Amino acid sequence: MRQIAIIGSGPAGYYTAEAAQKQFGEDVHVDVIDRLPVPFGLIRSGVAPDHQSIKGVSRRYEKVALTDNVRFVGNVTVGTDISVDELLGMYDAIVLATGAPDDRSLDIPGANLPGVVGSAAFVGWYNGHPDFAELDPPLHGPGAVVIGNGNVALDVARVLAKAQDEFVGSDIVNHALEALHDARIDTITILGRRGPHQIAMTPKELGELGQLVRAMPVVDPADLPPETADESLDPGQRKSVAHLRDFAGEHRDKPIRIVFDFFARPVAIEGDGRADRVVVERTELDESGRAVGTGETYSVPAGLVVSCIGYRTSPIAGVPFDERGGRFANEDGRIGPGLYAVGWARRGPTGTIGTNRPDGFDIVEKIAGDIGEGADKPGRPALDRLIADRSLEAVTFRDWQRIDTAEISRAREGSPREKFTSVEDLLRARE
Repeated sequence: MRQIAIIGSGPAGYYTAEAAQKQFGEDVHVDVIDRLPVPFGLIRSGVAPDHQSIKGVSRRYEKVALTDNVRFVGNVTVGTDISVDELLGMYDAIVLATGAPDDRSLDIPGANLPGVVGSAAFVGWYNGHPDFAELDPPLHGPGAVVIGNGNVALDVARVLAKAQDEFVGSDIVNHALEALHDARIDTITILGRRGPHQIAMTPKELGELGQLVRAMPVVDPADLPPETADESLDPGQRKSVAHLRDFAGEHRDKPIRIVFDFFARPVAIEGDGRADRVVVERTELDESGRAVGTGETYSVPAGLVVSCIGYRTSPIAGVPFDERGGRFANEDGRIGPGLYAVGWARRGPTGTIGTNRPDGFDIVEKIAGDIGEGADKPGRPALDRLIADRSLEAVTFRDWQRIDTAEISRAREGSPREKFTSVEDLLRARE
């Protein structure tokens, strides 16, 4: 019997568990260990609350989780409650599937001022992640700046701009919904250091901005290249740029403006004890397509600054880490004997949720070749003894189902659930 532990219960973790089942059939035990009492990682805490169709993929993970040879072990933190070395003594293979939950550092003066938050924190706040439920971001306005030109930046801008009625059907948590209802932000500026052709925004997410009830996306026509230049783009990027061209031609009167400020690099955040404005340098593209500063600067008013410039994996004690890449140091997913990485913990924060499925199958093929029929590792019984010896309060998938039922039962009208936003409340809800 092969014994595999997967650290992290998000998409990468459950796709890897699914792959292990397909590879080894009944001859494998898989323990999916997570530091939170709830599974599904990015699906629960990272996907925008108004994108419920994307969250539906968790039903696939649930099928895997409810099989006899896969189990969920929540509320156990690897690296503090249990060490990686201890797990290596219990399992034939350890797969790190912890994702990239930390924000990349915004290395400019003033980045530590109150009012400046990373997207992991801000998204976690409106998604009810226990680490960020107490964030209390300043929404007094009149301006907010979102730094970045990817889909996360669009999510943040859209959530800031939506009217309360537009959140019907979403699972945004009540504390965020109430705070956003009272917000006084009338201008949301999205800063991108390069131009429209270099955005990492997909057509669907861009198109949603044009449908908002009280917000109007604004693009300066002067930032757009000649329309003939769009022919060199791939079809998806062409559709995205087409949305930007539409925004440049529209001039509807709405109370909130979402301003796309291209060729704009933040160089400092200033304010008297808290963020008040972002100092921006105008850029241009050099021959290689890199953004270089022109020396021209201006200020954008902002009481709230959300940095959406990328994510990093959280280091774990005893595991080699690639500081530059913000991920575990690995060679094609192998970190060391018996130790592997998958998903964003392996690649860095690139690709979609679905990208993690082939990645998980690739790692399991490597594990199969490396461990053969498996060694004499004790697996689950040894982990259970250690959990008991250390008085850890582990959470099972059946516990999660009780939490799930409780969250659904307390939902406001039109919402699929109202999440518990503290570990203590989550643990009480399983009783």
